[in-house]
This record gives sequence, C-alpha cells and structure tokens, in this order.
Amino acid sequence: MAARVLWAVRWRMQPLAVHAASESRGWLHPFSTATQRTAGEDCNSEDPPDELRPSLAERALKLKAVKLEKEVQDLTVRYQRAVADSENIRRRTQRCVEDAKIFGIQSFCKDLVEVADILEKTTECISEETEPADQKLTLEKIFRGLSLLEAKLKSVFAKHGLEKMTPIGDKYDPHEHELICHVPAGVGVQPGTVAFVRQDGYKLHGRTIRLAQVEVAVESQRRL
Repeated sequence: MAARVLWAVRWRMQPLAVHAASESRGWLHPFSTATQRTAGEDCNSEDPPDELRPSLAERALKLKAVKLEKEVQDLTVRYQRAVADSENIRRRTQRCVEDAKIFGIQSFCKDLVEVADILEKTTECISEETEPADQKLTLEKIFRGLSLLEAKLKSVFAKHGLEKMTPIGDKYDPHEHELICHVPAGVGVQPGTVAFVRQDGYKLHGRTIRLAQVEVAVESQRRL
C-alpha cells in the first residue's frame, strides 16, 4: 500500500520537474504566457495593423489627385497665355483700324493733288493784266484747262471706284434717287421714269453715297 502511494506522488511531481528544468535551461513552454507575449511583440514590431495600412483604392486616388493637379496647372498657364495673345491681337487690330481711318484716303488725296495743280494753272491764265486782244487766247487756254481737269477727275474717280450715275430713262428708285418734282411725260418717256437730273448722284464701289436729284415723269399735268 505504501509503495502504491509513493508511486502516485512521483507520477504527479514529474511534470513539474520537467517544467522547472526547462526554465533553468532557458526553454519556454510553447503554451506559456511569456512565449505568447514575445510572439505578439514580434508581430507588432514587424508589421502595422491592417487598419493602419493605406488601401489600394486610397493610393490610386492620391495618384489621380496629383495628376489632376498637374493638369490644372498646365491648363491655367495655357489659358493665361491665350488671354495675353488675344489682348495683343485686339490692340494690333484696333491700331490698324485707326490707321485705316486716318490714311485710308491717302491715295485718293494724292490723285486729287494733281487735279488741284491743273486747276491752279488754269486760273493763272485769268489775270487783271490780260489785254483785250488776248482775251480770246485766254478763253481757249481756260477751256483746255477745264477739259483737262474734267478728264483728270473722271480718271481719278474711276481709279478709286467712284462712279457717276446716269439715271435718265431709268425707273424711279428711292434708294438711288431723290424726287424733286413730277413732270408731264413727254413723247417717248414712260411714266414713273426719270425725265431730268438736277444734280448727279454717285456710287462708291456699287454703294450709293449721294442720291441723284431727279424729276420723274407722270401722266398727269400736276406738279408736286
């Protein structure tokens, strides 16, 4: 009986002895608290928790935001350059328009100077010192001067697109004619047409710049 009790005590004390021997040698039981704590500390020291790691979606959003910011900066610079170029073009255009207003008739004025020269030479033929015997010769010079002046004026007008209207016989047009009065329609004159021109009208490149003052033929004898 005593032997059986002694054997039971030894059997229960054996695991404790093995555990004590393991601690004395530096071994840790795989299920001990120290082993679990050390393993947890090692995991925490190597990798952060999953909730602290940026997800792939967040990384993609950050990259996209950086790309969009660069595009915005590039578009802003291009817009500023376009505004500056537009302003420069506007200023140059305005300057050209102003120059055109001032010097647009430069060529026309240059041709008119030649007409003025002819007129001046013609008027020099008339003077108070002209002898009566020379009046005929003077009149001939004046006539030639005036004829030359008229021819030169017609040439200048044609060169610059200025055309004199000849509306006699044409149908009355309020856009080209200024009605002065009505006259009885004569032989060969159709009612409603221009019978007489009191003042010539002119067109510049096809646009009427001065209406012709006209008298229009009617069937009645009444004048306005």
